[in-house]
Amino acid sequence: MNHSYLTSILMAAGFILLFVIWILHENRKNQKQLLQKIRNAYGKPSQRRYEPGDLDKISHYYKRIKEDRFYIDDITWNDLDLDSMYMMVNQTISSPGEDVLYSMMRLPVFSKEEADKREDLIQFFAASQQKRERLLQSLAKISKNGAGSLSDTVLALKDAPRVHTGIHAVLLLVLLASLVILPFSPVYGFFFLLIIMITNVVVYYAGRDRKLIEAYLICFSQLIRMLSAADELESVDWPEIKEQMDGIREGRKAFHKIRKRSVFITGSNGAGDGLQVVMDYVRMLTHVDILVYNSLLDQVQGKTGQILQMIQCIGELDAAISIASFREMLSYWCRPEFLPYTTAQPVSLEAADLYHPLLTEAVANSIQAKGGTLVTGSNASGKSTFLKNVALNSILAQTLLTCTCSCYKAPFLKVMTSMALRDDLSGGESYFIVEIKSLKRILDEGKKEVPLLCIIDEVLRGTNTIERIAASSQILNALDKKWILPFAATHDIELSYILNGVYENYHFQEEVREHEVVFDYILRKGRATTRNAIRLLDMLGYDPKIVKAAGMAAENFERTGVWRTIN
Repeated sequence: MNHSYLTSILMAAGFILLFVIWILHENRKNQKQLLQKIRNAYGKPSQRRYEPGDLDKISHYYKRIKEDRFYIDDITWNDLDLDSMYMMVNQTISSPGEDVLYSMMRLPVFSKEEADKREDLIQFFAASQQKRERLLQSLAKISKNGAGSLSDTVLALKDAPRVHTGIHAVLLLVLLASLVILPFSPVYGFFFLLIIMITNVVVYYAGRDRKLIEAYLICFSQLIRMLSAADELESVDWPEIKEQMDGIREGRKAFHKIRKRSVFITGSNGAGDGLQVVMDYVRMLTHVDILVYNSLLDQVQGKTGQILQMIQCIGELDAAISIASFREMLSYWCRPEFLPYTTAQPVSLEAADLYHPLLTEAVANSIQAKGGTLVTGSNASGKSTFLKNVALNSILAQTLLTCTCSCYKAPFLKVMTSMALRDDLSGGESYFIVEIKSLKRILDEGKKEVPLLCIIDEVLRGTNTIERIAASSQILNALDKKWILPFAATHDIELSYILNGVYENYHFQEEVREHEVVFDYILRKGRATTRNAIRLLDMLGYDPKIVKAAGMAAENFERTGVWRTIN
């Protein structure tokens, strides 16, 4: 009998040894695959596919921390399609990384000190491949969370319910007792052990307690993964990231007791999927995750500040690497030069060879603006794209410190737009009401006498021509302040004359050929002089009578200023 037990013990030990060797082998293979994935992704467009609602969940961290700071509001964010811009930039490997990167793009910096600190971090990772890759391998342990922002899942623990553990403690004791009986009565002990194991599994999955806390156990798992990454980074002592590492270590200290019991909650602590499978069986047989749940909850609740601090510090590192990767994929880019602002001089902006990063065949344009800029031209000529590009690069300058141009010079600017508006069907508001509210928010912000870049596309397009020209000319004139840099696009050539002494005129033009319209998308000084809409009617085969009559009516109006009545 003793010989049999010794054989069984040796076989069990051998199995465990082989299992450990297999786990170590899988870990090494996974690390090699991860490293290759990291290297392949750097400097390349992101291949991630976003599900509906993903970006809304990611935005929750930004909403938690924005407080009273100036932020890129929803109208501007949507006008410029900054969701697509974020998806292009986002090469982060961790949930804190994507949370913080999103918050960076919504919360521009307004001080040179803050901009320089972020730039130093980006440059450090751009120049240090080995350190960059080592850091990303550690951060990969946190992974990305399908439930959205890591702050949502982890901070949900502050409202988590407690469970009654009495029945689970009894079942564990009975299981241990059956193991004690087994050597003395193998047959009866085996059947007793089998019965209690089945009972424990049934109670574990069918009982109320685990269902009550299942979502919160996932929250613990996310926190433990972040702490596991922090543990692995403990030995990192690079002066360039000292500020972030100090914050991570400080947050980590607040949760040192949790780490000792973390294996009971999750096996995803860097030991590999094999251990996760084993621990799943251990938990369903012993209910150990339910038994330690309340004590772990005591260690987490009340530590919101430490959790957010760790997310921010870890996220800054991951986001900085993502920005460095974004720079690598661009045709060319430049660091912004932030000019000092004084009330004695009007706000100015200079950008050379400016191109839109979301366009595959973008045409570069240059602009030097001081005071208002009015852009005219026909539909599809490039007006809106150019204005969006100016606003986008001003935001990129103060968020990612990366402009898609060869030169960018401007003071720190608040950026607001009113461009791609829609009717508010849920609120029962027409396009015109939505539009005038959007414009009013810009006018209100402009009263604060702080440098403001505002971009307006087709002012008051939602009303009739006479009132549109009358009101829009006065709105644009009201934005003629030293601290405001207004850009506007319009089809109304009349505005270029009314505002001639206030706004600098620029235009885009097209060439109508025999069977096509050709745009070169090049910005030119002066107002648009070509009117090709009627020529397009002819080109597309409209009745010659309609085309001729329209041309004559336009010529008569230009000559007399009065529309002739049609009899």
